[in-house]
Amino acid sequence: MSNNVALARVDDPAELERFRAVQRLSYACADEVAATLEPGVTEREACRRMRRWLRAHGVDDWLHTPFAWFGDRSAFTGFRVPTQFLPSGTRLEEGMPYVLDMAPVKGGYCADIGYGGVLGENRIWDRVDADLAEHRTLILRLVRERRTFADVYAEVDALIERQGHRNRHRKYPGRVIGHQVGVIGGVLPKRVGLPFGVRFLQTIGRELVTERVKGRSPLWNGGDRSRHAPTPGLWAVEPHIGFRGVGVKFEEMLVVTEDDAYWLDDDLPHVRRWARRKAA
Repeated sequence: MSNNVALARVDDPAELERFRAVQRLSYACADEVAATLEPGVTEREACRRMRRWLRAHGVDDWLHTPFAWFGDRSAFTGFRVPTQFLPSGTRLEEGMPYVLDMAPVKGGYCADIGYGGVLGENRIWDRVDADLAEHRTLILRLVRERRTFADVYAEVDALIERQGHRNRHRKYPGRVIGHQVGVIGGVLPKRVGLPFGVRFLQTIGRELVTERVKGRSPLWNGGDRSRHAPTPGLWAVEPHIGFRGVGVKFEEMLVVTEDDAYWLDDDLPHVRRWARRKAA
């Protein structure tokens, strides 16, 4: 694999399987770390646990290092500057929602996942999480219909409003609901620049320039650069909604081809959770 290759080859089953393996590894990490969370643990400690677990399982670089957001920080309450996304000393308490977010790289292949949960019981979290399931179905249907990325963003906004929630992914840098991912390589060292991997920054910078020439962007939001049909490739999609200080998200990879789209993996913790709730 050349270090100059950035975009995922969605017509290559073997390459997609490499991405799927890293995504499953990431969710396994989230499951195992979530099971260790207890009252009093801080966001920083949760992130240390995720980093240690991932390093022990062969991760050698990052799109970004792990994040954890506890309590009303799961809904980005009061977030105004990028440094507020960084892990804090906020301590988890019984009934608190949390979000774990990580983007590891292993052998050049990456994932970017978001994992929502609650310590104990929280009926508001249950309601918001149930509503979040509709967004996974909506996004896939609209991308398959070849609606523009900006249109999909607007339709997600409209669904959030109908549900009575607030759009929280607009708080992310660039107001993104997703971004393109690919093979991470290059001549730069495998280092982190608070909190992004420098090789990822090199890759995304190159794609920003390349896609801008085509009137597009590797960042998916509601702006002019997203007013085009879905770009073939692999996209990390992260709808994030909130209600009364409770935030819930998922993030997983969506495969977009010239004439179709599908989620890279349907055997994920949030998908199984929603299926169990529906069956009950």
